[in-house]
Amino acid sequence: MSTSHAPSRTREAADWWRESVVYQVYVPSFSDSDGDGIGDLRGISARLDHLAGLGVDALWLTPFYPSPWADGGYDVADHRDVDPRHGTLDDFRHLLTRAHALGLKVIVDLVPNHCSDQHPWFKEALASAPGSAARERFVFRDGKGPDGSEPPADWRSKFGGGAWTRVPDGQWYMHIFAKEQPDLNWENPEVAADFERTLRFWLDLGVDGFRVDVAHGLRKDLAPPLRDTLGSDSAPLNAPPEGDDHPFWDRDEVHEIHRSWRKIIDEYTPTRVAVAEAGVSASRLPLYTRPDELHQAFNFFHLRCPWDAGAFRRVIDTSLEGARSVGSLPTWVLSNHDVVRHVSRYALPEGTDLTAWLATDGTTPAPDEERGRRRARAGALLTLALPGTSYLYQGEELGLPEVAELAPEALRDPMWERTGHAQKGRDGCRVPLPWARTGPSYGFGPGGSWLPQPEGWGEHSAEAQNGVKGSFLELYRAAIALRRAFRGDEGFTWLPSADGELAFRKGADHPARGLECRVNLAGAPVPLPGEAEVLLASEALPDDGLLPPDTAVWLRGGGAA
Repeated sequence: MSTSHAPSRTREAADWWRESVVYQVYVPSFSDSDGDGIGDLRGISARLDHLAGLGVDALWLTPFYPSPWADGGYDVADHRDVDPRHGTLDDFRHLLTRAHALGLKVIVDLVPNHCSDQHPWFKEALASAPGSAARERFVFRDGKGPDGSEPPADWRSKFGGGAWTRVPDGQWYMHIFAKEQPDLNWENPEVAADFERTLRFWLDLGVDGFRVDVAHGLRKDLAPPLRDTLGSDSAPLNAPPEGDDHPFWDRDEVHEIHRSWRKIIDEYTPTRVAVAEAGVSASRLPLYTRPDELHQAFNFFHLRCPWDAGAFRRVIDTSLEGARSVGSLPTWVLSNHDVVRHVSRYALPEGTDLTAWLATDGTTPAPDEERGRRRARAGALLTLALPGTSYLYQGEELGLPEVAELAPEALRDPMWERTGHAQKGRDGCRVPLPWARTGPSYGFGPGGSWLPQPEGWGEHSAEAQNGVKGSFLELYRAAIALRRAFRGDEGFTWLPSADGELAFRKGADHPARGLECRVNLAGAPVPLPGEAEVLLASEALPDDGLLPPDTAVWLRGGGAA
């Protein structure tokens, strides 16, 4: 039996962000113009034709601000400038102008939960006395025990170890992430005022929106005595914390901040947007995208979904219903700079502990690379067919796998040190892109690269795939181009399907007008509707009228609801 969501709403002039395709640029690893091995803004500007040719609507830039780089730039020392490694403000202005000339929107990272320990504010705090105004911008507390030598609470860092570091005068400061990333105190009006200046600085320059880092962690329960969590915050990055009423995750007070930002963003035209990175439960996620808050929130449930038709159906239903309950649409994400690339995830047996797998340099269990390739291509068509915004992570259009074999001496992720070398961290998905088959860094830049690229990386390059029928790059180009023809109608209907198959129509209820997507997640072929026109398939289809396993197809004029 087919089911249908709420009646479709045709939006002839939809806001650009509702059904866009956004390409995530991890700035250090995208393109290097000056040969220092680190990606920069000039390098991005020189590669914008690739993004325009891919057909995306916008690019999201990860932090390019001044930073000591304790956490890949997410330890920001100045929120309103450019790190010399990445260029200058003039370079950013040039990038923005060129992107807009190509019809591309530009979204930048906003990092409001914390700053660098080299930020002038934190240096001032360390030089000031306990209880001073400078320390009130952060979360400083006295320790427990007769001599204050125990942390103020048992709060845990997402990078491993405790979330408190002691300073020479005996007080402790809080950091959800690395010790070089002290948390800001969002109960302090000075912090709020400074971030209003940051928002307006980038909006005045002409950016089209913000991706809000750790949007669910800004407010803490700081009422004395601080509450212990009993070590419950063991969830991985981007995952909901365990337990309700957590002292520093997903507190109701955080929505006051997002409402204040929305008022500022709405002052600007054309439309500017904000998307929340909020690792919260499915029932809480829509709260971040209420009409007076942020426009979108990342949907990590889709990213973490196992390769199973029933599981995907539940995630899709929950995501659509939750977003529509507040007048929004979901986002759909398969990879980002914090997780193992999905080509490799899909190549591993279900339930594989990815941390343990990385510790074996990706050898145990051995990945089934062909299965990973097929599922990644099918997953791309599934994702791009859904109503809402698709966020692509750089290199997924090239089918890049995780570089799991990085040697210990090459690792840069702070998780490696903070976990006592137990977790290799996220460097394997951050290895610089290959643009050419050959060269000192496969076209990434005129020199080397800050993370080593594996031998043969050039065979994944844009040069190697450009114009090659059946390549990852050409599949993504075709899908994104075709997707445009079905934007504006946000309807969604499940269609009758075989066991282990997903079948739905995006858009108009009439089969001749909507986009039908079928994905075979079963272990055997399933029949295709005989009367349907094949628009695009993730693999070459046989002539027997069957859809092979781990294959997706886009159709028009197929099965009725």
